[in-house]
Amino acid sequence: MSRSAIQSRGSAAVTGAGSGLGRDIALGLAAKNYRVFGTALSADEVADLKQPSNGTVSLTVCDMTDEAAVNGWAREVESRTEGLDLLINNAGILTPGPLEVLSLGAIHREFEVNVYGALSVINALLPALRKARGRIVQVSTWTASLPLPFNGPSGASKAAMEAFAAVYRAELKPFGIDVVVAAAGNMKTGGPAKTTAALKRIADGMTPEHKRLYGPTFGMFADKLNSMQESGLESVAAARRVIEIAEQVPAPSKAGVGPDAEDILRFVREHSDAEQDARRLQIVGL
Repeated sequence: MSRSAIQSRGSAAVTGAGSGLGRDIALGLAAKNYRVFGTALSADEVADLKQPSNGTVSLTVCDMTDEAAVNGWAREVESRTEGLDLLINNAGILTPGPLEVLSLGAIHREFEVNVYGALSVINALLPALRKARGRIVQVSTWTASLPLPFNGPSGASKAAMEAFAAVYRAELKPFGIDVVVAAAGNMKTGGPAKTTAALKRIADGMTPEHKRLYGPTFGMFADKLNSMQESGLESVAAARRVIEIAEQVPAPSKAGVGPDAEDILRFVREHSDAEQDARRLQIVGL
C-alpha cells in the first residue's frame, strides 16, 4: 500500500489497546477508517472496546512478554491483512522508586515489558510491515531524554527502546519502513491511579532504614508526579497527537506528545549536563 494510504485508510496494530492511551489511539485510528488490531490484557478489556469501536477494532488478549503469544497474534494480523501499514508500539509499565530500594526482579520486569516485549512485537510484525512498506511508531517518554530520580527503570527502559528504534530506522530504511519515536509528556490516561498505587506500594515496602534515607524525598516525588499527571494532556488529545505523528510525511525521527514533552526535548538539546541535573531535581521538587 502506498504512503498516501497511511493518510486515509489502511491497517494498523496497537499494543496495549485495551486501556488508557492505547485504547484512545485504537479508537482514533478506527474513526479514520483504519482496520485496527490490538493487544489487551484481559477479556474484559476486549469486551469493553467492542461497542465503542462498532467492531472495527479487533483486540486479542496477549502477554507481550510471551514470545509465542506475540508470534501467534502477529500471524493472525498477517492472515487478515495484505500487509500492515502502521504499528504503534504503546504498551508499557512504570516501576517507580529509589534504585537502592527496588528489587532487581522489579527492574527486570520493567525491561521484560518495555524493551523485550516491544522488540518481540516489532520483529513478529516486520514481514507484514515490509509488504506494505509501513511505519513503526514507538511510544516513549520525555524521561528517556531527561531521566528523573525515583523513576530510573522507566527512563532507562524507554531510552533503550529509543536506541533500538534508531537502529531499526537504519536497518529497515532499504525496505521503505519508517521508524518514529513519539516521546509522550504527562497525560491523563488512567495512569495516575495506577501510579499512586505503585508509589504507595513501594513506600509501604521500605525497610525502616530505607524510609529514613528516602521517605521524605520519595514522598515529595510522589506528590509531584501525581500532580504532573493530573495536569497533563487528556488521553484523547494525546492519542490524537500520536496519530498525527504516525501520519506525518515525511516521517520525523522523534517528536513530542504534548507541550511539556516538546519543551524537555528542546531543553536537553540546548543545555549542559549540569543544567540538566538541576532541571531534573527542580521538576520533582527536590
